This record gives sequence, structure tokens and C-alpha cells, in this order.
Amino acid sequence: MIVAIIACEVGFWVLLAAGLATRYLLRRRRLSTALLWSVPLVDVALLAVAVADLRGGGEAHLAHGLAAVYLGVSVVFGHRMIRWADQRFRHRFAGGPAPARAPRTGAARAARERRDWLQHLLAYAATAVVLGVFTLLVGDVERTLPLWSVMKPWGVAVIVDFVVSFSYTLFPRREAR
Repeated sequence: MIVAIIACEVGFWVLLAAGLATRYLLRRRRLSTALLWSVPLVDVALLAVAVADLRGGGEAHLAHGLAAVYLGVSVVFGHRMIRWADQRFRHRFAGGPAPARAPRTGAARAARERRDWLQHLLAYAATAVVLGVFTLLVGDVERTLPLWSVMKPWGVAVIVDFVVSFSYTLFPRREAR
């Protein structure tokens, strides 16, 4: 299962790079669009592999839980990662504007930190949904309990991220003088 996760991560970046290269270097807009639209198919493939393994009698373990984490994070952060890569690729290879820098101080930084935490929370929730789907498709709650082990440490991380993110609201970082 770990191999499938790694293969999907590599597939994500390969398809993304191919789509951006096709768009900006080869100037083939339609092909580029098709390649970029195929990026989410990597997630579908991982979902299919994980479900097939579990339904086929495979023992549920941490790797299946990590696959759910990968899917949850991909659903929530995938568009943002694609936009990030697109801005940099366009700037480097197509004469586009330099990507805007994230705010480093003040209310703008605090607002960005809160938005980032909300996305983190949404990824956590999306992962719980994926784990629920795994559980329903396997049809045996007892057998899928090990999958849910990823949620506890990640829940702690979400809480820590909340404290750090909202600290920028309570104690905003000031401009250096």
C-alpha cells in the first residue's frame, strides 16, 4: 500500500509537470487541459487500490489510513498545489508575473494563517469521510478500526496548528524597523 501511495504522489507531480510543460512550452492548450484534468484520476486510482485491497480480504493497517490521509489532503489542497505550481511555471518559462509573496506581518498574515488552519481542518474532515467510505465498503467496522489510528495524532496536530495560527491574530507580528 505504501508503494501505491508513493506511486500516486509521483504520478500527481509527473502529470502536473507534463500538463504545465505542454501548456507553456509546447503551447498545446487542449492537451495541457486534458493532462491537468487527469491529475485527480491519480486519487481515484489510489482509492480503487485501497478499496480493492480491503474488500479482497487484505488486513487493514496504517498504510490504508495513510492512503486516506493522502486522499483527504489531495482533495483539499490539490487545487492550491496546482495553482502554486502553475504560477511558478508560468513565471519561469512563459514570462508571467512573479508569484505574490505571502504576507509576513500584521492582519494580512493573521488572516492567511486562519485560512490555512481552516484548510487543515477541512483536510482532516475529508480524511474522516474517506475512512468512513473505506469502512462502509469493507462492511466490517472491527476490521477497519486500525485505519482510524491516523486520526488521533493528526487531531493533535490540528489542535497545535489552531493554537499557532490563531496566535498571529492575538499577537500579530510587526514590521521590522
